[in-house]
Amino acid sequence: MKNTLFIVVLALLTTTVLNGQSRKERKAMYDSKFNYEIQCLGVGQDGTKLVKIWGYGKKADDALYEAKRNAVAAVIFRGVPGGGGAAPTPSILPIDGYEKNMDFFDDFFKAGGMYLSFVNSTTDGMPGGSDRIKMDKGYKVALSASVNYDQLRKYLEEKGIAKKMDAGF
Repeated sequence: MKNTLFIVVLALLTTTVLNGQSRKERKAMYDSKFNYEIQCLGVGQDGTKLVKIWGYGKKADDALYEAKRNAVAAVIFRGVPGGGGAAPTPSILPIDGYEKNMDFFDDFFKAGGMYLSFVNSTTDGMPGGSDRIKMDKGYKVALSASVNYDQLRKYLEEKGIAKKMDAGF
């Protein structure tokens, strides 16, 4: 009887410990700087990409600003998936481009930073309905935005962050 009780308690403890570790790993994966919810809506004029991007924040306004930052960051580090009649767009930099140029990107993405000159909101005001979701610790807001891909790439090339397209392999 004691052996059976001991085995049951040991099995429960083992299950609890293993379950706790997997939650930490999943949380780390979702807290990544490069985990963006992005959807391609199409291609705009003059080298722009139309995307729908999500942002999170304690206030809806904070989530909206994060969505703009995420739109530019997704284009730089992850690329844009195909959709809306558009082919997939590759990222401007490899995934380790952030670590190699951390000082530049910390300044580039700061509040009111240079990244804002490459993204335009295509919706007026605060999104509503299914594009604005109240969560336990804040808001999840979707933004339809136009990212000027060509100008962003040119800017990063001028700053020496990205290789020029004609630089070869």
